Amino acid sequence: MSNQRRDFLKVSALAGSAALATPFISSQAVAAGPGAGAVRIANPEMAKNMVVLNYKEDNQYILGVKTDKGILQVAKAAKQFKVKAPVNTDDLIANGDQGLGKLVLLALNKGKAALFLDESKIEYAPAVTNPEKIVCVGLNYAKHAKETNNPIPKLPILFNKFNNTLNSHNGVVAVSKVNAEKFDYEAELVIVMGKRAYNVSEADALSYVFGYATGQDFTARDLQQRSSQWMIGKTNDGFAPIGPYILTADLVGNPNQLKIEQYVNGEVRQSSNTNDMVFNCAQIVSYTSKIFTLEPGDIIFTGTPEGVISGYPKEKQVWLKPGDKLETRIEKLGNLKFTLT
Repeated sequence: MSNQRRDFLKVSALAGSAALATPFISSQAVAAGPGAGAVRIANPEMAKNMVVLNYKEDNQYILGVKTDKGILQVAKAAKQFKVKAPVNTDDLIANGDQGLGKLVLLALNKGKAALFLDESKIEYAPAVTNPEKIVCVGLNYAKHAKETNNPIPKLPILFNKFNNTLNSHNGVVAVSKVNAEKFDYEAELVIVMGKRAYNVSEADALSYVFGYATGQDFTARDLQQRSSQWMIGKTNDGFAPIGPYILTADLVGNPNQLKIEQYVNGEVRQSSNTNDMVFNCAQIVSYTSKIFTLEPGDIIFTGTPEGVISGYPKEKQVWLKPGDKLETRIEKLGNLKFTLT
C-alpha cells in the first residue's frame, strides 16, 4: 500500500459521540421562550436535537418537526406565538436554527393539539428540496465492490444526480416511462451539508454536516452500463427518494456504525452496516471539499452495500418492475418507502 493511500485511509476523529436515546424533541422538555426571530449571520447556528421533514400543503413544501405529540406544523406555531421561523428544511439548513428549537419547546408545552399533525395523514415531500449539488459515491462498500467484480477504489469515485431525481417517502418512481429494463435498488446513507466546506480536514469534516437521512440511489443498470460514465442510469425523474426525515448530526452520533437494509415486497435484499464503507463520511466530505466547495443543503449519497441485483449471477438477476414496493431502512434514521409504477 502506498503512503498516499495509507494516509488517506487513516480513520479521522468523528464529530459527536453516541446518539441521543430519543430521536425527537420530547414534550417533557423544559419550555423556553421563542427567540426574537430570524437573524441572518455569516455562520448561522445549525439546528440540533431535532428530526425535521418537509410535507406538502396547498402545493407548498412546509417544515415539520417530529415530536412525540405528532408532526409540529412550524408555520402555524410561528403564527400563533408571533415569531419568525424557517419555512422548510432548505431554509433551516441555509439560515440556521432561527429560534426553531425554542419555538418547538414552546409549542410542546403551551401549544394546542391543533398545532400537531397525525404523521400517518401527511403527504411527504423530499427531505431536501433544492440542493445546489447532489453528489454520489460509487463502489464505496468493500463487499459491494467485491460482488460486482470491481477493485476496491483507491480514491472515492464521485458522480452526480440532479434535482429532477428528488423524490419523497411514500413517493412513486415511474419506471414504465423510462426507456430501460434493468432497474435496481441501492440503499444509501445520505449526508446533508450544513455549512460551506472548502478544503476541510478529515478531523473537522463532520462539523460541517447538518444531519443524515435515508436515501435510495435508484438505478437503471442498462443505461448506466452504456458507457464508462454512469450519469444516464442515475438521473431519471424520481430516481433519488430521500426521507422521511433528516436527523440532526448530534442525534446520529457516529454515521459509520449504522445498520442499513433494503427490502423489496417485504423481502430483505441488502443487509449491512455503514462500517463497511471504504471511505467513511468524514473522508468523503473532506475529499469532496478539496475538489469543489460544498454548500449548505448539498447532499451526498455515500454508496450502497452488497446485495444489489447487478451483483447476482446473471441467471438469478430478476430486475425490478412496476408494482414492486421498496423500503430502505437505516438505523435511527427511519424507513423510506416508495412504489414503482
